Amino acid sequence: MGTFIATVLVVLIGSGLSSGTEAALLSIPEVRARQLAESRGRAGRALWAIKRRIARPISAIVILNNVFNIVGSITVGVVATATFGERSVGLVSGILTFLVIIFSEILPKTLAERYAERVSLWVALPVRALTTLLTPLVVVLETLMRPLTKGERAPTTNEAEIRLLVDLGRSEGMLEDDEVAMIQRVFQLNDRTAQELMTPRTAVTWLDASTPIEQARDEIIASEHSRIVVADGDLDHATGIALKHDLLAALLEEPDRTVGELAREVTAVPWVLRADELLPLFRQRQEHLALVIDEYGGTMGVVTLEDVIEVLTGPIQDETDRRADLRTYARARGRARMSRWATPPPRG
Repeated sequence: MGTFIATVLVVLIGSGLSSGTEAALLSIPEVRARQLAESRGRAGRALWAIKRRIARPISAIVILNNVFNIVGSITVGVVATATFGERSVGLVSGILTFLVIIFSEILPKTLAERYAERVSLWVALPVRALTTLLTPLVVVLETLMRPLTKGERAPTTNEAEIRLLVDLGRSEGMLEDDEVAMIQRVFQLNDRTAQELMTPRTAVTWLDASTPIEQARDEIIASEHSRIVVADGDLDHATGIALKHDLLAALLEEPDRTVGELAREVTAVPWVLRADELLPLFRQRQEHLALVIDEYGGTMGVVTLEDVIEVLTGPIQDETDRRADLRTYARARGRARMSRWATPPPRG
């Protein structure tokens, strides 16, 4: 009788531990496993190694689980026959199946999913050892299953999932509203192009490179921009930018110099360049402004570092800004000009 009870307990406990381990390892997110690898020592690093190549450890656990379920059930049947006789085998099998479902499947998997992080850390090192021990058998099974499992691995996460996690964090009080808004704006960086962010050419302040600074005095002083585009004849032939404070200083000291002599090199970017590409470009070149050009090389407008940052923070307006949004201002000017053009001339 003691042998029978001991055999049943071994089957139930072994199968339950295998099922719980499998559920815990599959429940913990890969991102969380990577965080634990940096803070929980050997167990954390073992867990991260398991999550990076989860198929092989899971195969080893499934093999062990089936050993307990199949070989264990046969062993229990043999012991039951020796203890209670052949007529008891059917009853014992039915009772054992019920116990396996409850105590080796449902209960351990439920608890393991609830305490996935803690359980995963406990079992990480033993699972690595088990995987190493069963590697030859696992490799054979992988080879047999490769035709059915080939293909690219799905990404760990995606933008939609991250957005959902952010919303869940806000609903559970883990993230503040301003934090959520900032995170959501980050995803707009690769959706917004230079054309969408730029100040249109109709609102750009520019000076002819050949103009003496003295002659451009009024335009320099009236400009609300700290950087003024310099061009040869028209904006499509922009050659650089001049800093307003350099022009004002030259206006006092060397008013006979031309605007072009104070111009600095300016970067030109295609209108389709995304904001997430503009930001590192500005940082790398240590510049704050770039020309936006169309497919024909014409100047469409200018985009600034501030325009890109506003994608993340929302509109930024300082004490020198006379208009909250130059794009809105340019559109209003365009509508006014179109309205005047569309109005028929008076009849004489």
